[in-house]
Amino acid sequence: MTTEQRYEEAKKIYAGIGVDTDQALETLRHIPISMHCWQGDDVLGFDQDGPLSGGIQTTGDYPGRARTPEELMQDIDKAMSLIPGKHKLNLHASYGIFEDGEIADRDALEPKHFKKWVEFAKKHGIGLDFNPTFFSHPKAEPFTLSSPDEEIRQFWIRHGQACLRISQYFAEELGKPCVMNIWIPDGYKDIPADRLGPRARFKDSLDQILSIPYDKSKVYVCLESKVFGIGKESYTVGSSEFCLEYAAKNGIISLMDNGHYHPTEVVSDKIPSLLLFQDKLALHVTRSVRWDSDHVVLFDDETKEIAKEIVRNDAIGRIFLALDFFDASINRIVAWVVGMRNMQKALLYALLSPNQRLKELQDSEDFTDLMVEQEELKLYPFGDVWNYFCSRCGVPERGEWMKEVRTYEKEVLLQRK
Repeated sequence: MTTEQRYEEAKKIYAGIGVDTDQALETLRHIPISMHCWQGDDVLGFDQDGPLSGGIQTTGDYPGRARTPEELMQDIDKAMSLIPGKHKLNLHASYGIFEDGEIADRDALEPKHFKKWVEFAKKHGIGLDFNPTFFSHPKAEPFTLSSPDEEIRQFWIRHGQACLRISQYFAEELGKPCVMNIWIPDGYKDIPADRLGPRARFKDSLDQILSIPYDKSKVYVCLESKVFGIGKESYTVGSSEFCLEYAAKNGIISLMDNGHYHPTEVVSDKIPSLLLFQDKLALHVTRSVRWDSDHVVLFDDETKEIAKEIVRNDAIGRIFLALDFFDASINRIVAWVVGMRNMQKALLYALLSPNQRLKELQDSEDFTDLMVEQEELKLYPFGDVWNYFCSRCGVPERGEWMKEVRTYEKEVLLQRK
């Protein structure tokens, strides 16, 4: 049977439980996911030669890491050609492109330093999201926006303000809103003597960053928390409670990274609670193994549960989706493609569920039928619908895309000596 024939059979099966597969695919086609640029070069960026810092780490030495803006764009281009749909690109401030020997420190970044990224985005018809980079810099150890050193703190405040201006530049040039996410690595390895002071300074720094004028209809500022990092095991300034309270009080967006919580916490359970109180949310989807290890996103239980909560709660237009992982032990383009396609698969899986029927079973306390129907859904011909979606979007089905990556690896990646 052809892909189309398999899809027509699957369509009939899903129609039997009240699911319109055509509508599901049309909805999925218009859900943008922000693909993170930093998977392609192991989070090193272009503005410094030092190691990755900030309590995060990339492990592995797979050949072919992008070393220049041109190589990174080339790799992103290849990855996006294998991912169905139209998405966005997520940049860190450390990926500014300097020309003619110009050097600008992070507090002096300007839109012109990201002009080539805007040109790249226009060429591909995509939007750009942005992140200030509060790590991998001589002034980022041990503190940034919570630093007791006022000179250091003001440096990073200026950086945040510069990033706001750059974010608005992206939105205006591309005609698509820019999501700007703030995350700081500040914290202590051992039990601190003062937990309040650093957070008070962080609050004041955020107030100063947000005090400059910017168009809130074009730039959506987010604040991301974290429970701990390497060398920051006992205390983080940007805790979940702090970030949630600050975002709610100051009219910005809470961003949840599902690797940034205790091992028994799940973001899927937090989504519906926050949707009751916040108009919009932002997510960084990753896969944590024992800790915030930023493994490639799989089509696993938590990824599916996150997607279910987005779809079930009619929140597709209220949640900004982005990925955040970095694995240097495998082909980096494969990591992008697998992660992006798996996030889309999870969304499709949720869209193909009879969600209203399942809610009714729960409300009527018919837990027996609820369990049975949820289990039966696992064997529905989801894969045939997914393959048809890929075919419609003009990208390879199943694992056929790996052939293109292997050819690219041989002809491009392995030539980077």
